[in-house]
Amino acid sequence: MCGITAYIGAKDATPIILDSLRKLEYRGYDSAGIAVINGKEIFVQKSEGGLDRLCESLPKSIPGTIGIGHTRWATHGPPSKLNAHPHISGDIAVVHNGIIENFESLKGQLIEDGYEFISETDTEVLAHLINQNYKGDIEAAVRDSLEYVDGSYAIAVICKSEPGRLIIARKDSPLVIGVGEGENFIASDIPAIVNYSRDVIYMDDGEIASVGRDGIKIKTFDGEVVDKGVHTIDWDVNAAEKAGYEHFMLKEIHEQPDVIRNTIAGRLSELEGSVQLQEVGLSNDEISRLSKIRIIACGTSYHAGLLSKYLFENLSRIPTEVDTASEFRYSNAILDRDTLVLAITQSGETADTLAALKAAKSRGYKTFAITNVVGSSISRSADDVLYTRAGSEIGVAATKTFTAQLIAVYLLSIYFGKIRKTIDFEVIKLLISRIKQLPKQVQMVIENSQTIQLYSKIFSEASKFFFIGRSYDYPIALEGALKLKEISYLSAEGYPAGELKHGPLALLEHGMPVIAIATKGRTYDKMLSNIKEVKARDAYVLAIASDEDIEIEKYVDEVMRVPETIELLSPVLSAVVTQLFAYYCAKERGCEIDKPRNLAKSVTVE
Repeated sequence: MCGITAYIGAKDATPIILDSLRKLEYRGYDSAGIAVINGKEIFVQKSEGGLDRLCESLPKSIPGTIGIGHTRWATHGPPSKLNAHPHISGDIAVVHNGIIENFESLKGQLIEDGYEFISETDTEVLAHLINQNYKGDIEAAVRDSLEYVDGSYAIAVICKSEPGRLIIARKDSPLVIGVGEGENFIASDIPAIVNYSRDVIYMDDGEIASVGRDGIKIKTFDGEVVDKGVHTIDWDVNAAEKAGYEHFMLKEIHEQPDVIRNTIAGRLSELEGSVQLQEVGLSNDEISRLSKIRIIACGTSYHAGLLSKYLFENLSRIPTEVDTASEFRYSNAILDRDTLVLAITQSGETADTLAALKAAKSRGYKTFAITNVVGSSISRSADDVLYTRAGSEIGVAATKTFTAQLIAVYLLSIYFGKIRKTIDFEVIKLLISRIKQLPKQVQMVIENSQTIQLYSKIFSEASKFFFIGRSYDYPIALEGALKLKEISYLSAEGYPAGELKHGPLALLEHGMPVIAIATKGRTYDKMLSNIKEVKARDAYVLAIASDEDIEIEKYVDEVMRVPETIELLSPVLSAVVTQLFAYYCAKERGCEIDKPRNLAKSVTVE
């Protein structure tokens, strides 16, 4: 979602803030702005659109060594210069991520008190509220103002009367401090500041910090001093560069063989027939007693959760349910003390998933998270965390992080299955052996993508698509349709192939492309029957099938091939095909692939 950056030090703040905002573009935004204390005044410039437009509107030189910046993704009020952040009230400038849920009532009271509003945003309420409470101490004003606020926020505040410090606070939205020598950096996410500092402090919920050039003082909202540890980031600074690829998404698709290797590194022993997950804090007795797994996730992670259901039930023999986190939060779910609540989230900051996990934890249930981001909110909230080790993903459409999530669930389901004695030793060894082959097989799919590119070009102007699959392939049908929608803006729907007769067949017409994921497995013959139903309606069937399957050609129009593997692992290879298909369709249509319209990388508000 929105991105926050801030700087205080001895250097000109503007170029640092703008550069940091560039690193947050992957989050998605529709407007941008900065505020810098320029002598005794606050210089503010805002613009609708991209950072280039903001930069073009700026003077060549903006003296000032303290400032804040923001990229906005519209929630309250449409994209516009007036609605862009920072928001100003008197001597105070504010940038804000999140949602102030009671802003209407606060706004009404502030209007009665004589404040005038020029935007439609909830954030302007916060600026006026802080100004109203300011009595010479900006930290106290922020703390007093936040007592009236319901909702989520990460904020950075500067005051021209106190140019030696900036104030930040957090509740349910990410915020980190980059620690420097004689300077400090603030951002929503580590990529924004990793070029400037590798030593970071993670702000936690209910904390407020006063940040100066040479000092950082963090307190709770109650005023209690908090002694925070400094974490050193070992990310590769060049990880966020395109490395010669036309788009980040294509680069990240190509990185998947290495991502799989990283995710399994040190965790598999083929000789011993074991998965070694030191991150799992559950005892063997607790794992053996598990009566249910309840998965909560959103978007692509939800599709990873759907495949997880098949894996946990087949390998670990644990009944598993999957919920979209936004629905779970309000469902009054029925759980028992031996239920494990598993959150899957790439960023670790997805608002609904985080809130759902916190709700489950507050009721005393065991919680577990699969995430990609060390130090993220969910990694600090869950009882146990399994990191996917996918590295920074810049493209809004998830690719390598989805694959990493699948691998993590394979490992966890095998780990549980061995402890629960639901998998034979030889089966575990086979699974481990085949998982280790996946990097090479994914590389083969990528290197032989010419056929995928050809069909993408042919069908890039189709009006709508169907993706169908059964069993393990069904979640990939949903994910394939989502990828196509996200970046090419084509209408696409995923269905269980066995449900076609219950309505979807009515939508089929001459020449409509249907992507049929038809890898070999227990439902293969049923899938062929479903394909025949589709062909009988004169649709065009493009199948995803294994190299060794020659029978499939009798029933479909064209085939995109994947290497042969066991049924449980074929979804990984099929997913890569659907990613490439979506990418090349979007490229053919001239779409903004890395930053699709109306979407953001990390959804940190409801």
